[in-house]
Order: sequence, then C-alpha cells, then structure tokens
Amino acid sequence: MRIRSLGVIDDAVVELSPGFTAVTGETGAGKTMVVTSLGLLLGGRADPALVRIGAKSAVVEGRIALRAGGTAAIRAEEAGAELDEGALLVSRTVSAEGRSRAFLGGRSVPVGVLAELADELVAVHGQTDQQGLLRPARQREALDRYAGDAVTGPLTKYAEAYRRLRSVAVELDELTTRARERAQEADLLRFGLNEIAAVEPLPGEDVELAAEAERLGHAEALASAAALAHAALAGNPEDPESVDATTLVAGSHRALEAVRSHDPALAALAERIGEVGILLGDVAGELAGYADDLDADPLRLAAVEERRASLTALTRKYGEDITAVLAWAQEGAARLTELDGDDDRIGELTAERDGLRGELSLLAQELTDARTEAAARFADAVTAELASLAMPHARVSFAVRQVDDAEGVEVGGRTVAYGPTGADEVELLLAPHPGAPPRPIAKGASGGELSRVMLAVEVVFAGTDPVPTYLFDEVDAGVGGRAAVEIGRRLAKLAKSAQVVVVTHLPQVAAFADRQLLVEKTNDGTVTRSGVTVLEGEDRVRELSRMLAGQEDSETARAHAEELLATARAEG
Repeated sequence: MRIRSLGVIDDAVVELSPGFTAVTGETGAGKTMVVTSLGLLLGGRADPALVRIGAKSAVVEGRIALRAGGTAAIRAEEAGAELDEGALLVSRTVSAEGRSRAFLGGRSVPVGVLAELADELVAVHGQTDQQGLLRPARQREALDRYAGDAVTGPLTKYAEAYRRLRSVAVELDELTTRARERAQEADLLRFGLNEIAAVEPLPGEDVELAAEAERLGHAEALASAAALAHAALAGNPEDPESVDATTLVAGSHRALEAVRSHDPALAALAERIGEVGILLGDVAGELAGYADDLDADPLRLAAVEERRASLTALTRKYGEDITAVLAWAQEGAARLTELDGDDDRIGELTAERDGLRGELSLLAQELTDARTEAAARFADAVTAELASLAMPHARVSFAVRQVDDAEGVEVGGRTVAYGPTGADEVELLLAPHPGAPPRPIAKGASGGELSRVMLAVEVVFAGTDPVPTYLFDEVDAGVGGRAAVEIGRRLAKLAKSAQVVVVTHLPQVAAFADRQLLVEKTNDGTVTRSGVTVLEGEDRVRELSRMLAGQEDSETARAHAEELLATARAEG
C-alpha cells in the first residue's frame, strides 16, 4: 500500500509480505493508520478528520493479489475493473471536505463495491471487532460458517420457505382483514350487474332509439313533406291538370330523342336527361314507400321513450353511453368473480401456510441438529487452541436453545419462536477455570481472555473457510508473558494458510513474524516514505529490545530479544 496525507503519515509505502507481518512502533507513531488505510481500501467509512492538516485530500493505493476465478475476481470484473497480472489495483481518495472516491482496476466505482470485495479478501479484527464477537447473532454466524454444508444446505431451503411463508401470511392477512370492504364492493357490483341485466341493453341501442324517437315525434310533418315531394315529382292523381317533374323531364327527353342522330353533343344531353328521368322515378317511388311505411303510432313512441328512460338510468350510473355501460358490466363481472373467489383463495393460502409451517418445522429441526453437532466440534477445537494460548483450564461451549412461542413452529416436540435463520438462539460460553460455570463470553472473559478466544476461533476457522488475509489490530491487548508467546505461535500457525498482518506492542508476538515493519515519526512529527521500514538483523533485535525494556541498548533486553527470535525460528 501507498499512503499519502493520512493522519500523521505524509507519504509512506507499506509492503506486506506473505505469511506473518508484524507492524510495530512507538505509541502514536501511526501504526493504526496502516489498519485505517486498509479499511479505506475495503470500503470503510471516510472520515475527513483523517486528512492530514494542510492537505487537500488523503490517498490510499493498494495492489491486492486475487485468486483466478474467485468470487472477488469475478465481482471486480463485473464492476469493470481490469486485473494486472492477477492483481487488482485499488485506490481511495478522501477530501478534506468529506468527499470520497473509489477506483478499482482503473475504473471509478461506488464505495459499496469495495465493501463487497472486503468480505472475500480480508478478515479485520480489532477491539471493536471483539465487541462484535460478543453479539449472539455474530456467534450464530460463526457457528454456521464452521458447520459448512451441513447448515448451508438446509438454511438455504429454510430461508426460501420462510420468505414464501411471510408473503403468504401478508396476503392472507390482507384478505381476511379487508373482508368487510370486499363484501361491500361485491354487493355493489352484484347490484349493478343485476340492474343492467334486467334492462338487457344492446350495443348502440341508445343511438338507434334516439333516432327513432326523433322520427316518431315528427311523423305528421314528415308524412306531409313526403307527400308534397312525391306529388311534385310524380303528379297528383286527384288533379289531372297538375304538372309534375317526371312528365316534364319525359317531354324534354322525347324532344331530344327525335333529333339526336343529327348531333352527337345533343345525343349526349339526351342520355343525361334520360338518366335524370330514371332517377326521378326512383326517388318518387321511395317517397311513396316512405309515406306508406311511416309509423305514426303514439303507442310505439311511448314505448320508445320508456325504453330510452331505462337506458338513461343506466348511463347515469355506469357510463356515458350504452357502450360504456356494457364495458363496465364486463369489467364488473370479472372483478366480482375475483372477489367471489377470495374465499377459495383464503382456503388455498391457509393450506399453503400450514404446509410451509410444517416444512419450516422439519428444516428448523435439521438446522438445530446440524448446529448442535457442529457446536460440540467447534467448542472442542477452540478449547484445544485455548490450551495452547496459556488458558489450559478454560472450556468453551455453545448454548443452542429455543424460546417457546405458541405461534411458532414445532422443534424437538416444542412449539418455539422462529426467524429468518431458524429457531435457534446461539451463545458462546466460556468457563475460564475449573469449577467456574459456563457464562457468556461478554460476562465471563477479561479483555486478554477475549482476545485469545477470538484468535482461537480464527485459527479454527482457518482450516475450514479461510480468507486470504487476516488483520489483527492490537488483538493481544491485555495479554503478556507466556500467553503473549503462545499468541505469537498461533498467529504464526495461522500464517501458514493465510496472510496475517498484526499491529502489536508485544515483542513476544512480533518475534514470530516472518517480516517486521517499524513505523516511526520524523522530527517534525510525520511519517514519511522512509518512516516505514523493514527490520532485519540487528535493527530487528534493537526494536524488540525497545519493546521489551524501553531501552534499545540494554544488554539484558538484547539477549532476551535474540532468544525470542531464536525460539521463533526454531519453531518455524
């Protein structure tokens, strides 16, 4: 990593080797900034207070090796990042105003993408993470992680069934709590449909009846006009002297027919007059038929108006015209079918709910059995590790229990509460010495004991579900003497399967590191590029001496430091 303008660090490069790297230095020298920098690269919160006074922004850049085809590599490529010979270049910038930017493989990405990669790349442990281990939810996650497929398989099925049960319960609750509203809606629809069905309207009937009513209301005037028009065209039989259009046109046609052979133009006019005569005859015939067919019956008019009134009553309630009324009826019938089917739907959902609860009972039982079995193995493994961490009489155990709930699911012959991860409450218990009752580690472990319990848990995890890198920030707080040596040994053991970075004040821990980095300030109070150095040979002995006795040149401290290094090398 390269760190610029972050806290006391002006510009420094931190090279973390494979295996076990210890970061040491005086209090306040900036060791924690190494942890903070890695946290920023992994999507941690950007605090503008971290920016060095006088600088516009702090920048952390890192190069992280990825396993080809691994989840982290796939997610990085999905985000558009380009890998550099199997490594991922990550950059995070924090401005003094609080703005933050993240870059992954040369591409600008949301900070959340870095956080997604963090879970696959690094396990960070510090004092706050120890507090996290105190939460039962975290302890259950740890146990599930250790159990592996025995829990993962049924838990996946359980989670799916649980989500479906919640969905069914919500729908069922809605159907039952809104039953009155739906019944009222169904009654209104049923009334409307019955009212429409009683009238039996036909498509476009209102338009046709309006036209008929208009015609019937003016029947006498229409008949008189038709008669006058017919007389003008075809003559009045009661008045032989009357002149009509048909007779006149016929006379003009005969006049032209007599001479049409002498002039083609006149012959054409004769043809047209002939056509007019035919048209006049047709119209006259239709006028006669219209007059004969015209119904002036007042009873029919009354019937039409009564029918129109019935249709108008429908259009006032259900649509602007009969077409719209019929459309409302079609939609209403579909909705009524849906509402009438709610009782059937409630029955179906109730049956599905009961079936899902039965399925959850079986899966919850399977989860409980798997967790109980894994808890015994996990506790034995952690207890064995604690024996190697100067806690030979400590015993770790897991309490896997359930809470009675009449509305829950059946597990082990009891009806118990359940949630999205099953019916189990998991708690890690510690009996630090013989005769002591097992107590939750939040109450039964001191700070140093808690550090060792957490380290033991990680060493056990390393053999089952390792992450590439572990970062411990003063995990050895509150520990000294023999326990510190044992912590160094276990960290070295963990480093055989993963990269381990430890920020420590204890020489007993640092002596077991494959590489030791010293963070030191310059005279002006900053850490520069030369302020993070790899200690080797005599320099490493001097730093371990300082950590042991506070005096770099103490012969006794030097002898002890050399002894620690020799012991660590012999065991490595």
